[in-house]
Amino acid sequence: MKVEQLSIFLENKAGRLAEVTHALREAHINIRALSLADTSEFGILRLIVNDHEKAQTVLKAQGFTVGRTSVVAVGVEDQPGGLDSILHLLSKNGINVEYMYAFVQAGSKNATLVLRFDKTDEAVDVLTKHKIPIIPGETLYNM
Repeated sequence: MKVEQLSIFLENKAGRLAEVTHALREAHINIRALSLADTSEFGILRLIVNDHEKAQTVLKAQGFTVGRTSVVAVGVEDQPGGLDSILHLLSKNGINVEYMYAFVQAGSKNATLVLRFDKTDEAVDVLTKHKIPIIPGETLYNM
């Protein structure tokens, strides 16, 4: 039920992000989802890719600091209130969302949310109990 996400530390300077994407391109690794958060000095690039093992190896070989984190991907109706209903449910159960990002695929009626929780296993239990569709890693890697 969990998805493997890579987190890459990047100096906030021109071309550094392109170095990551170029390394992944050369290794034939497809980016499925991403988020970039930055400050004036550095950024954290979060990626879900089709082959996280290979991507981690390739990026470390290029000198990047790379970590792996388990996140949860859920499907939510792409309509007003879809996100709110999930966040309300999690909040009501004492689960904190540390960060999240989302994407919508063309032709889909659902958005995909990628979430990092303070209590991941409890979050999965709550979401499952309330029939919120959890997207397995293998599905997300190959979308």
